Amino acid sequence: MNTTPTIVVAEGDETGQELLDEALRVFHPDVLGVEVDLQRFDLSLENRERTGNDVVREAARAMSETGLGLKAATVTPPERGGVGSPNRLLREGIDGSVIVRTGRRIPGVSPAVAGVHHPIMVIRMAVGDAYGAAEGREGADGELGEVAWRTERIERSVCRQVAEFSFVAARMNHGLVYGGPKWTVSPTYEGLLKEEMDEAAKRHPDVIYRPVLVDAAYAGLMTENFDRTVVMPALNRDGDVLSDLVLAMFGSIAGAESVLLSLDEDLRPRVAMAEAPHGTAPSLQGKNVANPMAMLLAEAALLDYAGVQRDDPALRDAGQRLRDATLEGAAEGVRTFDLGGEARTSEVVDDVVSRLTRR
Repeated sequence: MNTTPTIVVAEGDETGQELLDEALRVFHPDVLGVEVDLQRFDLSLENRERTGNDVVREAARAMSETGLGLKAATVTPPERGGVGSPNRLLREGIDGSVIVRTGRRIPGVSPAVAGVHHPIMVIRMAVGDAYGAAEGREGADGELGEVAWRTERIERSVCRQVAEFSFVAARMNHGLVYGGPKWTVSPTYEGLLKEEMDEAAKRHPDVIYRPVLVDAAYAGLMTENFDRTVVMPALNRDGDVLSDLVLAMFGSIAGAESVLLSLDEDLRPRVAMAEAPHGTAPSLQGKNVANPMAMLLAEAALLDYAGVQRDDPALRDAGQRLRDATLEGAAEGVRTFDLGGEARTSEVVDDVVSRLTRR
């Protein structure tokens, strides 16, 4: 199936929208070398409030139909009863269950942890666990006898998706599966994910499998010199924390993209929504200085998934060329101020466009 892919573009707020507009320039066929169609939805705070979040639901339905989404950073209003963050509605709308976040070396940027050379991929539950859990308090407010409680849930189906995709990702990236939950302390709850990891290991005997308790895995990330890509399956809460740690290890959040996946019955990606994991950075709005690297890498990841979904090597090649062009520019000093450079946002994208055009 080599039909032109349609990418649903979820527009955002402030610097998030500015970075999206800049990064979309690489999708011109004369630049990228392949055709893609863009279907845009305005997910700015103003439009979400105006439509009562209907625009978010429409965008989610469109992503489910096309299988591809690209989201800009959005503002979440702090007040109760407002429209909130669109992320939950998008996740529910596409039935997203797995979040993939990849930390990698940025050429020319020293990592915060010595010996970190290969990418680290966190494969995290997108639903359940501590998020959305029922919780409450009992007893007199402020008294020592007051008790807080929370009831968490995870589903075997989601554990299986996280485990299976971790091994698939490890095989595709010549990596190993490392880490896991705290299954010794919680054999019934957290052990559910460990059971599915063990079963996935049997289905993928060619993949190196090193199950390690999550606390030991933190220490391992700091002390071991891995010789290949590390893939880490995780519960929702653990994965949230691990993702931030991994990005900090590489010295900047700029070199990472985040991809929300919905998997089909055969545990293959049915819908992929990519985004830059940073926020809207309102202090940088209108200054043309924010770093577009994460959004460019999100586009590259989306092209990878589009190529797999359509069995189209040209799309996968376009994704790799975009990733290479982005990182090569950084290696040669075309970097924004946060990475020690002097380039402006538009200049970084100009450089990537130039490299892609020459190729």
